[in-house]
Amino acid sequence: MTNEHRAKENHLLSVLPDAEWARLAAHLVPVNMPLGQVVYESDANVENVYFPRTAVVSMLHLMHDGTPAEIAIVGNEGLVGIALFMGGETMPNRAIVQSAGQAYRLDARILKEEFDRAGPVQRLLLRYTQALITQMAQTVVCNQHHSMDQQMCRWLLLSVDRLPLDEQKMTVELIANMLGIPRAGMTEVAMKLQDAGLVRCSGNHVEVLDRPGLEKRACECYGVVKREFDRLLPDIQAI
Repeated sequence: MTNEHRAKENHLLSVLPDAEWARLAAHLVPVNMPLGQVVYESDANVENVYFPRTAVVSMLHLMHDGTPAEIAIVGNEGLVGIALFMGGETMPNRAIVQSAGQAYRLDARILKEEFDRAGPVQRLLLRYTQALITQMAQTVVCNQHHSMDQQMCRWLLLSVDRLPLDEQKMTVELIANMLGIPRAGMTEVAMKLQDAGLVRCSGNHVEVLDRPGLEKRACECYGVVKREFDRLLPDIQAI
């Protein structure tokens, strides 16, 4: 697989130097990730990590009553399973597929060995983790201080950034669950965005029509997260 092809698949893999890519490539297993698949349960051991290609995965905190609250989303910019190399080796949150697609699965032992070399892979994964922590922190800020339509705009923008197409195949109910907003309120928000010409809703299908319009309507949280990812995850020359 050429670097150009890798760049279209997963950003972290696309910027690996050739030597590191060669060591990992033979161990990457293409897998399908259907909508709703639970990738990890809370407190589960990390036996594999996943580099999404076209899938998007939500990181969820489960309340005592089972209510989920999304804390971050991961797509083709990153990987799922950072607990492995942060020392915990178990996931503190549930990870569930919010948009069906494909990913590469990698045995945890292989990635841990590469991380422990203290070379480009370690530096890249630590940068990615810092960017992911920024997303988590900004999600908390957004949920506390911004309106429901601003939250949905942020969420849609982060989602389409992690997909090859500006298209989301999910229900309003799923989006409401991810954002911790009652379905009735989320339906009202979705209709408001549709009336403004920003999205189109049809059954289970939500399509982004006007990305610049969404960015104008979103709060500053989206920009904070995007700038941090752009700053910390540059091209191969900076690793």
